[in-house]
Amino acid sequence: MDHLWSPWRMKYMEQDNQKIECIFCDAVRSNNDEEKLLVYRGKWSFVMLNRYPYTSGHVMVVPVLHKALFEDLDELTQLELMQLITQSTQVIRKVYQPDGFNIGANIGNGSGAGVVGHLHFHVVPRWSGDSNFMSTISSTRVIPEDLSQTLKKFKKIWSLK
Repeated sequence: MDHLWSPWRMKYMEQDNQKIECIFCDAVRSNNDEEKLLVYRGKWSFVMLNRYPYTSGHVMVVPVLHKALFEDLDELTQLELMQLITQSTQVIRKVYQPDGFNIGANIGNGSGAGVVGHLHFHVVPRWSGDSNFMSTISSTRVIPEDLSQTLKKFKKIWSLK
């Protein structure tokens, strides 16, 4: 997919050369939620923005434990993941008023998972007719909002819960 302009990616690409073991484990161990794009920390799971979003508001809900399969998680973690997916849709609705959502997980290499060893769920807001000409004709996504702005909006709403 082509990009019009994405200078913010250079920092991430340079960081990738440092061979981070797992982006999710690295994010949850960090003390800098803004840099790692963490929206919310639960007891057993957390919510973070997708650094390469499909649309504005695309978040990932992730267990703290580095496990590849949902069934390998204890029931409290499974429950909290589902609760955070629900809360994520509520926050996204308040901020962006989408018409719907895509919610899912890519588990294993065969599914196209980008991070195979650490389970995570994607929550992607969708709008009727959101296949605009940029995506359809030129295979280019236009993300109209800087991730730092999305993070501020989500943290503000989440703090009211």
